[in-house]
Amino acid sequence: MGKRYFCDYCDRSFQDNLHNRKKHLNGVQHLRAKRVWYDLFRDAAAILQEEQTKKPCRKFLQTGQCDFGSNCRFSHMTEQDLEKLSAQVQGEKRLKELQREGADIPPGTIEDWLDKRAQKLNAAQSSSVLLEKPAPFQYPLGWPPVQELPPSLQAPPPGGWPVPPNLQWG
Repeated sequence: MGKRYFCDYCDRSFQDNLHNRKKHLNGVQHLRAKRVWYDLFRDAAAILQEEQTKKPCRKFLQTGQCDFGSNCRFSHMTEQDLEKLSAQVQGEKRLKELQREGADIPPGTIEDWLDKRAQKLNAAQSSSVLLEKPAPFQYPLGWPPVQELPPSLQAPPPGGWPVPPNLQWG
């Protein structure tokens, strides 16, 4: 069967020999797929600059779809998208200037995020009015009586399970 070469950019494999690999690596599909991959990691300023130089894609603006997709030479961004991207670029510039000036910007920690999340959840719960109490638990019909359930399915006693005096774990 021989060795096979898998191209991560194109998500396909083929028989690995010099001719096939060279043909694939110089092919239009591979070069486009590679460009799309590296475009994912560009900064917002470079994307904004490139999108502002392109003309808008008429087909995309009319129908919301374009046959060329990411390979289209026209821009698929609306004016609102460009404004959002411009605001993002301005925010990044301000952040870099603050860092250059030596302003103390605390890095976001997981604790900060958890605190903000807890505050949002508390605010959402306090703003929503719960008119009904949750329905009480009802024992499923057809199950055996609670006394006949195996110990693993029975509720623990109020004080917890008793611990034997000579019990050793591990």
